[in-house]
Amino acid sequence: MSSPLEYQLRITASPELANALRADPCCTSYAALRELLGTHHATLKCQFDAFADYVSEAERMGTQHYPLYEWTRQTIENPQKKAKYLQSFTIYVNGADVYDKDVADALEAGLSKLGDTRGILRVARFDTNPANNPQPPAH
Repeated sequence: MSSPLEYQLRITASPELANALRADPCCTSYAALRELLGTHHATLKCQFDAFADYVSEAERMGTQHYPLYEWTRQTIENPQKKAKYLQSFTIYVNGADVYDKDVADALEAGLSKLGDTRGILRVARFDTNPANNPQPPAH
């Protein structure tokens, strides 16, 4: 029996909002977003920062143990990709990067209500079905 799918939400923010969220991940200047995230025990993590953290950890612990090290390092060093990932934020719920459908549905509905008036340009949903997602690059 297969396990149920889990989901992840990501937002794409305007450059101005992205800078504000990176400087203040608690979203103090965006009360509606802070309240929505708090209701679901959720936090935001900039994808560029997550990639940079992965690269730093790999370099500390030994890159041979990190199969995506080279791809991730090249990604954060590429100016176009860096610009893209600086505007992309993954939503974590209770510290987890994937969560139940009910939680994803509620967060997505709340984020959609916020609209793009404050700089949320896009909300994207991903699931844990490998057929629906790009796979890591070959070594």
